[in-house]
Parts: sequence; C-alpha cells; structure tokens
Amino acid sequence: MRKSQSILSGRSMNAVAIRLSRGFSLIEILVTVLILAIGLLGLAGLQGTSLRNNQSAYARTQATHLAYEIVDAMRANVTVARSGGYNVGYGAAPSASGIAQADLTAWRNRITAILPSGDGQIAQNGNVLTIGIRWDDSRGVEAIQEFQVVTQL
Repeated sequence: MRKSQSILSGRSMNAVAIRLSRGFSLIEILVTVLILAIGLLGLAGLQGTSLRNNQSAYARTQATHLAYEIVDAMRANVTVARSGGYNVGYGAAPSASGIAQADLTAWRNRITAILPSGDGQIAQNGNVLTIGIRWDDSRGVEAIQEFQVVTQL
C-alpha cells in the first residue's frame, strides 16, 4: 500500500507543479519580446545617426574635391591667378573675364548643384590663396559647415 501512496503523491506533486508553472512560459516570451523591441529601437537609432553622419561626410568630401578643382584651374591659368583675377567673395559675382570668369562660373555652378545652399570664395594674399566653401549641413552635424584650403601658387 505504501508503494501506491508514494506513486499517487508523486503524481499529485507533478500536477501541482504543472498548475503552478502554467503561464510562466508566456511571461518569459513577453520579457523576451520586450528586450528584443528595445534592441531593435536601439538599432534604428544607430541607423539614423549613421545616415546623418554619412551625408555630412559626403558633403565634406565633395567640398574638398571642389576646392582642389578650382586650385587646379588656377594653376593652369597662373598669370591671371597671380594678378588676382580669381578673387571672389561669398555671394559676390566674379569680376574676372575670359577663362577666369568661365572657370569661376562653372565652379560656382557645381558648388550650388552638389552642396545644399553651397557657396564659394577665393581670397589671395600674395602667392597664398585661401579657397573657402560653405554649405548648409542641417541634415548632418551642424547647420553651416565651411571647408577651407590654403595653398600657394
């Protein structure tokens, strides 16, 4: 008789354990889903930051390329460049004529086409040139970015 009592008590203990653990796996799943949702929100935030920084880096790369492009044009027309024919301020119309005006107009058109609200300037002090390019980087890190190249003819 003792054997049957121990079997019954073992079965009833299993039944009690099953009843007590009922719904426990549902709680585990809900906690897992919550942790997964928080992780996915974190990944979405990282993706947004990555896109913003990538756009800003692209604009800086284009500004670098555009600055060196006008430096190359000035070195190809060094006589006019040394006489100040390429000097132009932000927002000012080029006062040069001939090849220098064509170079400056094409350069400014590329700046405005590639960079949002882009503008460029060239200042000369003797043989030292400072080429500046600025643009609206409000989608990136800061509102206004400026890139400058200082070179010598």
